[in-house]
Amino acid sequence: MTLAPSQSPALQASGPGQVEPLHDAVERLLRAADAEAVRDECEVFARCLVPGAHVAWQVCGDTSTGEGIELGVDPRSERSLMLLADETDSPGAADLIGWLGRLAGARLRQLAETANLYEAISRLAMAERLQRALYAIAEQAGAEHNMRDMMTALHGIVGSLMYAENFYIVLYDAPSRTVRFPYFIDSVDTDPPDPESIRPIEDIENTLTWHILQSGKSLMGASNELEKNLPGPRVSIGPPSDDWLGVPMKRGEDVVGALVVQSYRADTRYTPNDRELLTYVAQHVQTALERRQAHEELERRVTTRTAALREANRVLRQQVLQRQRGERLQAALFRIAELANTSDSIENFYAAVHRVIGGLLYARNFYIALLSEDQVKLTFPYSVDELDGAREPRELGRGLTEYVLRNGKALLADRAEIDRLNRDQVLSTTGARSLHWLGVPLIWNEKSMGVLAVQSYSPEHTYSARDQELLTFVSYHIANALQRKYTTESLKQAYASLERRVTERTRALALANRDLREQIAERERVERRLKYETLHDSLTGLPNRTLLLQRLEQALNHYRENPGDLFAVLFIDLDRFKVINDSVGHLVGDDLLFQVGGRVRACLKTRDVVARLGGDEFAVLVEGITDPQAATHIAERIIAQLQTPFRLGAKEIFTSASIGIALPTPEYTRPEELLRDADSAMYRAKDEGRHRAAVFDDRLRREALSLLELEGDLRRALTRHEFVPFYQPIVDLEDRRVVGYEALLRWRHPERGLLPPGEFLAVAEDTGCSEAIDWQIFQQVVRQARALTREEGFVSINVSGSHFRSPDLDQRLLDLLEEHKVPARCIRVEVTERALLENPAQVKRILENLRAHGVGIALDDFGTGYSSLSYLHQYPIETLKIDRSFVIDLPAEDNEVHSTAVVRAIQALADSLRMQVIAEGIETETQMHALRRIGCRFGQGFLFAQPAPASKWLGSPLSLDV
Repeated sequence: MTLAPSQSPALQASGPGQVEPLHDAVERLLRAADAEAVRDECEVFARCLVPGAHVAWQVCGDTSTGEGIELGVDPRSERSLMLLADETDSPGAADLIGWLGRLAGARLRQLAETANLYEAISRLAMAERLQRALYAIAEQAGAEHNMRDMMTALHGIVGSLMYAENFYIVLYDAPSRTVRFPYFIDSVDTDPPDPESIRPIEDIENTLTWHILQSGKSLMGASNELEKNLPGPRVSIGPPSDDWLGVPMKRGEDVVGALVVQSYRADTRYTPNDRELLTYVAQHVQTALERRQAHEELERRVTTRTAALREANRVLRQQVLQRQRGERLQAALFRIAELANTSDSIENFYAAVHRVIGGLLYARNFYIALLSEDQVKLTFPYSVDELDGAREPRELGRGLTEYVLRNGKALLADRAEIDRLNRDQVLSTTGARSLHWLGVPLIWNEKSMGVLAVQSYSPEHTYSARDQELLTFVSYHIANALQRKYTTESLKQAYASLERRVTERTRALALANRDLREQIAERERVERRLKYETLHDSLTGLPNRTLLLQRLEQALNHYRENPGDLFAVLFIDLDRFKVINDSVGHLVGDDLLFQVGGRVRACLKTRDVVARLGGDEFAVLVEGITDPQAATHIAERIIAQLQTPFRLGAKEIFTSASIGIALPTPEYTRPEELLRDADSAMYRAKDEGRHRAAVFDDRLRREALSLLELEGDLRRALTRHEFVPFYQPIVDLEDRRVVGYEALLRWRHPERGLLPPGEFLAVAEDTGCSEAIDWQIFQQVVRQARALTREEGFVSINVSGSHFRSPDLDQRLLDLLEEHKVPARCIRVEVTERALLENPAQVKRILENLRAHGVGIALDDFGTGYSSLSYLHQYPIETLKIDRSFVIDLPAEDNEVHSTAVVRAIQALADSLRMQVIAEGIETETQMHALRRIGCRFGQGFLFAQPAPASKWLGSPLSLDV
């Protein structure tokens, strides 16, 4: 069956103006997105056929809206789409209305099927999410992490099913009527309950959580509304929420807890579907919690049973140990008796006794103390201790050992007991403080003749009363054995002492002679070593500066006696050694210096001297040369040798050298002068491009003297204020009207006259005087600015890049203007592109602050540097100054040569950015006319005026004639 209508007489009779709206209505009907859109399009279609027609929805079977024609039925809402019109009897209109009904019905069925499909997909997705969540909950019950981590994971699972940013779990114990909040996360509540705290349920009585636990029913809605509708007084804990959903957790019919989610956002609400979902999830959460609690209870029981078994095992082991101790004690007594008769010396006897006692108790710290023969001193013939070293004999005092000797009884004391005896002035102990101390007297002839003591510095090892009894019992046997051993040993020592004295007297003379010879030989060896270390470098083993100067002085003296015997001094400096040192480390750098010394040594004869002066500087004394050219050949050979790459470990290092050469002349009186001039020649080699050699000559000598003199003159000129500003006018190229001045630095030298900056500025920068000179100029310019500008023009000052290293440059300039009451608009700061590169962030901040206060900013020598467009929009620049190198080459006619194109491009760029352009170095009328043709309005140069002091311009007219 087709939905297309037959050509009715009404449609055939319709003109083009009536058919097109019908076609549009049909197209829109077929694209309608919902049932209401279908109704709207049907009404548009119907009104094209029957004026005044109306399309409305009607419940199926309802005739309250009157008689009409049914166009279609919406399967989702079970409503009919009715056409209501006064006249629909014409044959053509009836066919079209029937066709419209079929179209509308088909579109409504399509929309219903699509909606049903989307709902099915949504339900399927929700079911999958729920299934994954239940699997995750089941996995958490068997996971290894603790309860807190498990609840955090449960929070994340609930959050995957609904909005759960604010979530808590409450557990309820009905027999004890207590509650606990083991997990509580809330983005607004600043006072969460303690997860470990168990509280009586009365603390939360009549709260929403209490109602869920008591009723076993879920609650959903705004917290304030729920509290109003629940019985009992209103009790609110925590901030009110826009929506609140809580469901109980049950074990059978008993409520054992609840899950609660909250929303503080007006646009986030919970639905009945969320309530059902959370209720379903809560039962699985309860199951997981119970499984975890059961697992923890099982672990607790296993731990308790294990502890009981361990205690039984300990008692059994203790009984075994007691029996073993008795056996060891009996064996120890037999061993002591045996040692008294078999030990070859008293020292070995003491050590053996120590080992025997160590088998009975902890005796890592053990000593034997005996009274001297006169019984006024205490000696320690044997002592082993972790902290105290050798125990020297001492007078009897009030120590622990003396306490046992006086009382004749054993003493068992811990740190507290020892401190108490010290406080009571019974004892006065010294040395390392032990945590536990046990001492027993050694008694023979019914007198306490000594003490046997053990001690512990660690809380792991303690002594008990049983240890005291054991050691006391053993001490009787030790005392008896010791008495017999001591008597026998004394006799042996007497004989041994006599023999030893004879032997010692015989060997004394021979040993004295041998020691004297060894001392003499050692002193000579030390003197030779000290002399060598004084004259040689410790890293390379080469001679140092001291030895080199000694050899230089000898060579210079020989030259004075024989002027025909020439020699040369070579000063070698490695190029870029600091870069190598910083990149690969000082150890590799030291290895490189060692290999460099070896290579230089290989280029020379045996009698020549190679010395390391320090750092990466070496010096060579070459003797026996015939002419100066020979020294140059040797230097070139060294340079070539050092050009070969160095293999340092796994790295291949390349370096080169610059060498300065100094030859002797009658003017040299000291070796240091030759070394100084070779150093100067080396710096000239570096200035000429490095990796070469240079010979010191008269020109270098004159330059060095001139440079030294110029440095002194610069410092004196600063104190005498000899630096002055000269001003060159900046004019309007149309009428030659003066619009401003550029302040230029000049030096009124007392002997050489007026000097431009090119003759001294480089030296000033090297000596650090340039900034102080500039500030003298700035102060003079600011003092003269108001008179020069007459409150209309401006004065430009040149600020070098070194000034921008000071973060307070802008404030100092502004303070200077304020001090002299100079308007900021009267001063313009000229900077170069190089200054912008050194510290872009700080330069930008300083320039922006100056510009904000009204100071003008000009970019000097534009076109000769990077000429980056980023400067023009990143920095507050208002003026571009074209370098004179482009102005000089401007042609007479309007020919597009290179310089013309560059100037035209700069002018066009400035015009587009609304910047002012000033051309520098205008010297001819031709250049001025060329600039005017390009569109440049302002310029300066010798064509208009040369720089002059302020006095020349103070009374001059504001217009300059060429």
